[in-house]
Amino acid sequence: MISIRDLSVRAGSFALDGISFEIPTGEYGILMGKTGCGKTTVLEAICGLKPVVSGSIRLMSNEVVGLRPGERGIGFVPQDGALFSTLTVRRHLSFALEVRRQARSAIDRRVGQLSELLGLDHLLDRRPQGLSGGERQRVALGRALAFEPGVLCLDEPLSALDEETRREMCDLLDNVRRETGVTTLHITHSLWEARTLADRVLLLENGEVSVRSLDGPGVSTEAL
Repeated sequence: MISIRDLSVRAGSFALDGISFEIPTGEYGILMGKTGCGKTTVLEAICGLKPVVSGSIRLMSNEVVGLRPGERGIGFVPQDGALFSTLTVRRHLSFALEVRRQARSAIDRRVGQLSELLGLDHLLDRRPQGLSGGERQRVALGRALAFEPGVLCLDEPLSALDEETRREMCDLLDNVRRETGVTTLHITHSLWEARTLADRVLLLENGEVSVRSLDGPGVSTEAL
């Protein structure tokens, strides 16, 4: 579960106040809104990357305001993937587990699971420089899922991909949700992505978040 109550955040001169919404455990939530409305600010506050002025952030029933990013149990995929140029795909998938000092046998087993789930078996010894955009995002997703987080946050992960690759990644994200049960918050401007993936669509508009339907006039292109 992701439960946000009366959240206030400041980012320079930009401010959001009284933000509230909820995504039940296991659901796929899509957060939409115009460029500059604060979607990424909300996501980064949840992840612990932006300081919170006031309010509550509960993840899987645990209050996380005040916790460091690594203590929140969140897998995060930024828009550009933010891969390490010197690490192989295998090391990206094992990185979070190595930091947590898990046993090598457990790390190898998890890397095998992720590479099969995400179709990365043939790329494990490659570095990011030789990967396509879709492959890079698969690696970023695998790195985020490695430690089996309860919550997954995605900041426009498909925006730079061509149409065919975007469709493939949507199928992959849907499969990941079904296989792992991870509660997901995904930022996008794409109504197609929302219709394909979302259990719940949230619109950030005029400083407020509301639940919208994708049937009929629930979310207009003017709001994006």
